[in-house]
Amino acid sequence: MDLVSEVIRTVRVGTAGGRLIRQPSSQGIRFPDFDGSGFHIVVRGTCWLITEAEEPVALGPGDIVLTSSGAEHGFNHVRCALKDLPPVVMGPAPPTPGPFDFEFLCGAYLLEHGRAPRYLRALPDLITVSPDYDRYPQMRALVDLLCAEVSGRQLGTEATLPALLDLILVNALRQWYEQHGAAGWPTTDDPVIAVALREIHENPRQQWTVERLSKAVGMPRTAFTRRFTTVVGQPPMSYLISWRLGLGARLLRETDATLATIAREVGYSTEFAFSGAFRREYGVSPSRFRRAPAAACAADDASSEPASAQ
Repeated sequence: MDLVSEVIRTVRVGTAGGRLIRQPSSQGIRFPDFDGSGFHIVVRGTCWLITEAEEPVALGPGDIVLTSSGAEHGFNHVRCALKDLPPVVMGPAPPTPGPFDFEFLCGAYLLEHGRAPRYLRALPDLITVSPDYDRYPQMRALVDLLCAEVSGRQLGTEATLPALLDLILVNALRQWYEQHGAAGWPTTDDPVIAVALREIHENPRQQWTVERLSKAVGMPRTAFTRRFTTVVGQPPMSYLISWRLGLGARLLRETDATLATIAREVGYSTEFAFSGAFRREYGVSPSRFRRAPAAACAADDASSEPASAQ
């Protein structure tokens, strides 16, 4: 399985946002937990990544912090307790006078409904990556493009911002995986379960049952269910439902297909059955989910920064 691609597909149903934050050396900042996934990229200066349970981590220009499932965290010029940092304050505010010694980019997919995908929840809450920009010059180009994109309102931002977030997340996850390998990634290299997952992912319209899946991989039903649950973290049918509804959410956001068409594409016999399952999973109807904004405007984000940001 290409797990990085699976991660990107599942977070893409969220609202894409990006902003550039500048902090004076005398003031830190705290980000509360949120439903979604994202990253910070240090553009200029040095600071400490502050969390509740772990030791502070020193960061410098080019370092990336991945927030895999929206855990609370903060940044400060000295070591401190997370609770001592002021929370980010949304709303228009003039920049704080004085030099800005620390500058960083933020990008995130905010999930209005649902939660971060299993693959990201299985990773550490916060991941630090120091990319090899000489070996991967495309990463430097992506950072420059994102910085330019969030610095002011431009035509096409709703299309370019999610694309840039995808590319940065992919490259950061690739490099983290190179450093940590299977030891840091969720266990999914079981060849039997990989076959079952591929069947689900590539053929969601099939009327799958545990019996049919177990036959597809050549295992007894009980043994297959136990093995699938151990490896994936949830029973086969629960995973199938989550996958179908996640695919349905992407189709709602990315296409103009009718609800009936989407229902058939993801394995539901009627749009009413799909709507009921979707509401149970996401807490809203498919039509309301589709009407929600698919991308946040970078210019609006830039004007809604903390009191010390510009």
